[in-house]
Amino acid sequence: MDQLKQTYDAIVVGTGAGGATVAKELADRGWRVLILEWGSYRPITGTTLNALPQIALPGRDLLLTPDLYGIGRGITTGGSTIFYYATSMDPPLDMLKSYGIDVTQELKETKEELPISPLPDEWIPPISWRIMESAQELGLDWGKLGKFIYHDRLQEVERGGWGWIGAPNYEAKWNARMYIDQAIKKDAQIINRAKVTKVLIEGGRAIGVQFRRLGKKYQAYGERVILSAGGIGSAVILRASGIQEAGYDFFFDPLITAMGTVKDLKVSPMIPMSTGVLCEEEEYLLTDMYYPPLLFFLNHLAGFRIHRVLAEARTVQIMVKIKDNLGGRLTDGGGVRKTLSSQDRKKLHNGYERAKKILQRAGARDIFWGWVIAAHPGGTAKVNQLLDSNLRTRFDRLYVCDCSVIPEAWGLPPVLTLVCLGKRLAKHLSGGKLASAL
Repeated sequence: MDQLKQTYDAIVVGTGAGGATVAKELADRGWRVLILEWGSYRPITGTTLNALPQIALPGRDLLLTPDLYGIGRGITTGGSTIFYYATSMDPPLDMLKSYGIDVTQELKETKEELPISPLPDEWIPPISWRIMESAQELGLDWGKLGKFIYHDRLQEVERGGWGWIGAPNYEAKWNARMYIDQAIKKDAQIINRAKVTKVLIEGGRAIGVQFRRLGKKYQAYGERVILSAGGIGSAVILRASGIQEAGYDFFFDPLITAMGTVKDLKVSPMIPMSTGVLCEEEEYLLTDMYYPPLLFFLNHLAGFRIHRVLAEARTVQIMVKIKDNLGGRLTDGGGVRKTLSSQDRKKLHNGYERAKKILQRAGARDIFWGWVIAAHPGGTAKVNQLLDSNLRTRFDRLYVCDCSVIPEAWGLPPVLTLVCLGKRLAKHLSGGKLASAL
C-alpha cells in the first residue's frame, strides 16, 4: 500500500458545500490541506452526456430505495451543488441552538460573501408569475425565493441538455467547486477519483485515511480528518472506521412534481425553484419547477403519461417536497433501506392536492404526479448522538461536516446551512491561529 509522503494539517474528504467551505477556510488560514474527492474535476458543459456520469450513474450517483424512489447525488468536484437549483433558505437557527450550535455570525458572513437574493423580475418567466398569482388567490403566501446566483452572469438557455443546472450558467450559479478553486489557489492539494474507505485510528485518535484510486490503495496522514462525503458517504466511512451506529434513522426529503398542461402559454426553460412557499404546519415546501429532458421523461414514465412527453413546452410543474420522519438504515455498502411512513405519504398526497388546485386555477389540465425522488439525505451521524456540538466524533481529531450531522429533519434546501457549519468548524479547528502556530 502506497503512502503519501507529506503529513497535512487537515484532510478533507468530499467537496460538497460543507467540505469545500472547510477546505477553503482552512487554506485561507495557511493550513496545509489535502482534499480527497471520489469524483472527477471534469468541466461542466451542461449536456446530458456530461452530467450523467456525475449524477446519474446507477449504484454510485443514482441510488434506489426498496420502493424504487430515486436518490441522486453529485459525485464530482463540488458535489451536488454542481447540479442543484441554487435555492437558498436560512438555517434552522433555533433547532441548531438547542443542540449547542450557533451559526448566527456565520450566516451573516455568508450572506455578505455569496450572491444570495431573489431573482430580478425579468428572470421570472410568465408561467411562474401565473403560478404565483394562482397560489396567492388561494390564500398562500407564495413569493420569490433566495438564490445563489450572480445576476450579471446569467444567460438564456435553449431546450435540451441540463439547462440551468450546468453551462452556460455554471459561472452564474455559486457552487462548492468555486470554493475548492479558491482553496487550491491557497496551496491546498486535491486528489480526484480518490474513494476514501476508512479513517485510520491510532490510540483513539484519527491520524489519516485510507483510499482507493485507479485500482490502487493509498494512505494519507493528517493532524485532523474532516469527513464531508455526504449524508450517505460519511456514514459508510464512519462505520468502516469503527463507529457502527452511523447510518440509522435518517431523513431524505422526499419530493414529487405535480405536472399539467396549459394551452395558452408556452413554457420556456427557466431557473427552477425561483418562487414558492413553505407550508410549515403541513411540513412541505411548494415551488415552481422545470426539469431537464431526462428527468421530464422519467416523471412522465412514472406517472403513466408517456403520451404527454412531447408536450414539454406546454407543461407546467410544481414541486412538493416534504419533511419526512426519521427512519431506515444504510447498508455497509451505501445502499438505502428506507420506506415512507403513512404520515409521509399523507404529506405528499396533501401537498399534491394543494399543488393540483394551484395548477387548475392557472389553467392546467391532465394533472398528475411523477416519480418520487429523495433529495439530500441527512441525519446519519447526528449531533448529540455521534457528534458533539463542535462536530467531533468520539475519536479525537475526527470531524464530520455535511448533511449527516443534522440532528432533525427540516425539509429545506441545506446548502446555506452547510456553508455556515463549515465556517464554524474551520474557526473551531484553527482557534483563530495559523497552522504554523499550532
